[in-house]
Formats: sequence, C-alpha cells, structure tokens
Amino acid sequence: MIIIAGPCVIENDEILEEIAESLKPIAKNPQIDFYFKASFDKANRTSLESFRGPGIERGLESLANIKKKFGYKLLTDIHETYQVKLAAQVVDILQIPAFLCRQTDLIVEAAKSRAIVNIKKGQFMNPKDMQYSVLKAIKTRGGTEASYEQSQKYKITLTERGSSFGYGNLVVDMRSLVIMRKFAPVIFDATHAVQMPGGADGKSDGDSKFAPILARAASAVGIDGLFAEVHTNPKNALSDGPNMLMPEVLNELIKELLQITNFIQKEQKCN
Repeated sequence: MIIIAGPCVIENDEILEEIAESLKPIAKNPQIDFYFKASFDKANRTSLESFRGPGIERGLESLANIKKKFGYKLLTDIHETYQVKLAAQVVDILQIPAFLCRQTDLIVEAAKSRAIVNIKKGQFMNPKDMQYSVLKAIKTRGGTEASYEQSQKYKITLTERGSSFGYGNLVVDMRSLVIMRKFAPVIFDATHAVQMPGGADGKSDGDSKFAPILARAASAVGIDGLFAEVHTNPKNALSDGPNMLMPEVLNELIKELLQITNFIQKEQKCN
C-alpha cells in the first residue's frame, strides 16, 4: 500500500523533522511504500494573510534535508510550470493540486520529468472526466490510452479528496474510487476529504475525527494508497490544522487498513 503522509506546509525545519521522526514506524513497515509530503508553498490559501510556506528554494532545501536524514521518498505540490525542474531534482512525486487538475501546461511539464505525477481530482470534477487529465500525462510520456496498466507503466496516479457539497462542505462519493481506478491507481486523501473550505472566517475548517472512518470505507471499496496530512500539534498548525491527524492515530489506522486490504485480497483469491 502506498502511504503519503506529512504536514500540510513546511512551517520550519524543527517541526518538519519532528513530524518526519514520528512517521518512522510507518516508513519502516515492509507492507508500505512510504512517501513523506510537505508543501513549500500553499498558493491557494483562502486569505492573503494566511501562511503560505517558505517558498520553493528554501522549501526544497528543507525537503532535501529530510531525504538525507531519514531516507524518505518525497512528494510536494507544484503550481507553475517553472517549478517542475527544480522540484523534480529533489522529490519523487510531483503533485498537481486539485484546483489545477485540468491545467494542461502544468500536467504536461510535470510529465516531462522523471517523477511520478499524482493528480488530485478537483472538488468540481466528474470522476470519469479525470481520464482526460491522466491522458495528458500518459501521451506526454509516450503512451496511447488512459488505462490502469498504462498509468502504472508511465507512473501516473490519481487522488480522490471529495466533491463540493454545497458551500463550505465536501462529501466523498465512493463510486469515484471505482470509476477512476479503471484508468489509474487511486490514492484516497482522508484528511482533505473532511475539510470545510472557508468554514472558519477566511480559513478552511474541518473535522479530523471522520478521516479514519472514510479511510476504512475507501479501503473496503478498493484503493492503491492513502494520503493523510499529519502534525504533532494540529491545533497550532499553520495550515489545515482541523483536518490533520496525530501520527499515532495514523499508525493505528494503517494497521486497520492493511487488515482490510489483506482480507479483501484473500476473498478475491478464494472466489
């Protein structure tokens, strides 16, 4: 199982290393393909006054230090085409943010790199239409069709993070996991799925206690991985605090998800 975990944004090196240290038990699990994530810039914050991060140069330096110290593979977001070459020198997965999932130039430029490209489904997107975003990346890498097999071959993944449910709320349609898995490996974003956009007077709100429930449901439906933002002190986090999980909560959750996945695989073999 792919596990992508880490803080929403790089706050400072001390907190980043503290969170990375807390994720060691997960990273060392032989059943897990682990990636540490953190953003160098949150370019889509609700308010101009909100903390965005240290920027690309300082942020990539911090991530490179995490890779050197802990040996983790890395994921970070990119928002503009010029960021691709710089980020791809450090990270293993380039993530296309949900609001940019149809941004052709960004997807194509990311696909020109050697990194895995993870495209987050926009809250406004029909899951079936995500095949066209996948196809942009696959064709750039020499493929011909949006299929699960070609997405695996050309290292393209999709992430489900919920759909807009009126104003200030999201809902997860579990059917989207099945639909999108026809043309790409699917990762479920358990923490952004419980976000309440703009629900806290110029900031996003959320309720992290529902994240494990949704993650267990997604695992039962069938997913290739889990995305979860983690912080050792979510209440004081500078971005997405209400959605993030404590490391120990994620650790216990992953044990449950592996049990669910193993059970389903055994049942499929028996049938």
